[in-house]
Amino acid sequence: MAGAAERPLSPHLQIYRPMLTMMMSIVHRITGVALYFGTALLVIWLLAAASSGQAFSTVNGLYGSWLGLLVLVGYSWALIHHALGGIRHFIWDTGAGFGPGPRELFAKLTIGGSVALTVVMWVVIWLVKG
Repeated sequence: MAGAAERPLSPHLQIYRPMLTMMMSIVHRITGVALYFGTALLVIWLLAAASSGQAFSTVNGLYGSWLGLLVLVGYSWALIHHALGGIRHFIWDTGAGFGPGPRELFAKLTIGGSVALTVVMWVVIWLVKG
């Protein structure tokens, strides 16, 4: 077409304004991928427990280091965040919560809830561990 304006066929990232629910969708996908790697850590721990006392002690020592604990806290947050995001999507699947108010509220509850539940879980772990 002669004289037609050169423009994108559909909106792209330079047009969209980042919204909380859009960022939550991206984080939900990222935490889903992170759970694959965290599950590998669980498998390594279980294999070590089934192998020998020395292997179990080695893995526990690694996971008990400051870096190991940081990874475990991150994994537990990803697990909780992904689960709460799944509940949010389940609610949406029922047809509820699509208004702007509820959508933003669910996103904020997912963020706050995942952080709060992760902190509570690790406080309980440290209290029980003694």
